[in-house]
Amino acid sequence: MAHKPLRLLACGDVEGKFDVLFNRVRAIQKKSGNFDLLLCVGNFFGSTPDAEWEEYKTGIKKAPIQTYVLGANNQETIKYFQDADGCELAENITYLGRKGIFTGSSGLQIVYLSGTESLTEPVSGYSFSPKDVSSLRTMLCSTSQFKGVDILLTSPWPKYVGNFGNSSGEVDTKKCGSALISSLATSLKPRYHFAALEKSYYERLPYRNHVVLQENAQHATRFIALANVGNSEKKKYLYAFSIVPMKLMDTAELVKQPPDVTENPYRKSGKETSIGKQIPIPEEESVCQFFFDLNEKQGRKRSSTGRDSKSPHPKQPRKPPQPPGPCWFCLASPEVEKHLVVNIGTHCYLALAKGGLSDDHVLILPIGHYQSVVELSAEVVEEVEKYKSTLRCFFKNRGKRCVLFERNYKSHHLQLQVIPVPLSCCATDDIKDAFITQAQEQQIELLEIPEHSDIKQIAQPGAAYFYVELDTGEKLFHRIKKNFPLQFGREVLASEAILNIPNKSDWRQCQISKEEEEILARRFRKDFEPFDFTLDD
Repeated sequence: MAHKPLRLLACGDVEGKFDVLFNRVRAIQKKSGNFDLLLCVGNFFGSTPDAEWEEYKTGIKKAPIQTYVLGANNQETIKYFQDADGCELAENITYLGRKGIFTGSSGLQIVYLSGTESLTEPVSGYSFSPKDVSSLRTMLCSTSQFKGVDILLTSPWPKYVGNFGNSSGEVDTKKCGSALISSLATSLKPRYHFAALEKSYYERLPYRNHVVLQENAQHATRFIALANVGNSEKKKYLYAFSIVPMKLMDTAELVKQPPDVTENPYRKSGKETSIGKQIPIPEEESVCQFFFDLNEKQGRKRSSTGRDSKSPHPKQPRKPPQPPGPCWFCLASPEVEKHLVVNIGTHCYLALAKGGLSDDHVLILPIGHYQSVVELSAEVVEEVEKYKSTLRCFFKNRGKRCVLFERNYKSHHLQLQVIPVPLSCCATDDIKDAFITQAQEQQIELLEIPEHSDIKQIAQPGAAYFYVELDTGEKLFHRIKKNFPLQFGREVLASEAILNIPNKSDWRQCQISKEEEEILARRFRKDFEPFDFTLDD
């Protein structure tokens, strides 16, 4: 059952401009309906006279929404925050406290840390220390069930938040901000993180909280810095968003990665930085993260030293390896059911799948004997990509999107399965969700591969794996360690969530006569001919 999302507002430095803020909130609510909470980060009080605040404090005026604020960031405003554990400042306006966790009746979890960074003890009443950050981390992360928090509120920006992301404008994130908050954000994995103090608006691209192919997929984090209320440059100081508490969400929905997700800005080589230390990220970070080198040309691998393994002397093309025995898929083999072959290129060929999920379920196969995509030579990879691109155009023209998958496990010859899915059946995200959900149900770690990455950079020749490629280019990968369900790819695609033909999950139950196969093959050859790139050679 879908849960109704909470509607929240977040605000930057109010600096005593209470009327400006609350009049703006009233206007928004009049136009868009009521919101549940207003969360204020940065300086709530300013250097302005107290007359305006007195009207709220005495009840003459009232905040139009339940408002939660952070504490002092300077000596001047400490006087407004008498209770370190938090208290009501005025009707509908509550000071959260120096640090802690606020959990709403809906289950929404908000972690807050007031003040600015101080690395010396004792800290002032408007600062936080490494001990404060450590205690928050211990409070939350000590259980194995911890997945993250919904919202993190801090006044300073986290240091280095701009790494791998979009431009942060005039704010240099390598020089300003708090390294302690960077460390805290890395540990707490908030879905939203709000900050202020820099009088600037910055909505960073979402970043991932897991190391790809080393950890299970986790939710992404969105960092939003807000400007000061009523600023003359008209910079955004109020941010509206909807959120369903993490504890109420389905795992597959929670870990869904946004299309513009980036690497975690606070990590280097996938290791979390020590608390209280500056995060040692160089001035210019390469786009090469972990063991994915996105600058490498397709089909080339890097050694552990980072040097290109390509020889300076080009090797002569070599013949593909020969099968140790009879092979059902080597094109020259007498075992091949040649009536199923529908197109032949220079290095690869297309064949109808035996017992296919649909009449146009096809396989891309190398003509020579290769066990997996990882072992293909460069020229074969190039033609595989040509076939993939052509089939996408072919199926799109017929109102379908195609899903590709390979299972390099208990197989001897590469079979790249290409299954068309009618556009009317479901969206690409639905297909992705179905794979992730069914993988989790069967305790299969299906991880998302960074866009534009090459499967050869992930799996070594001879390694067992399963991978799926969607029409958007997104890829999901599982490294097979022990057992793996042989029909997993078919089962997901045949499920009610996608093609809704669960009775066809086993190819052996879908076999038809040779005469019927010949009819389907002739039909496919005729339909595919206008798209056939081999005719241009």
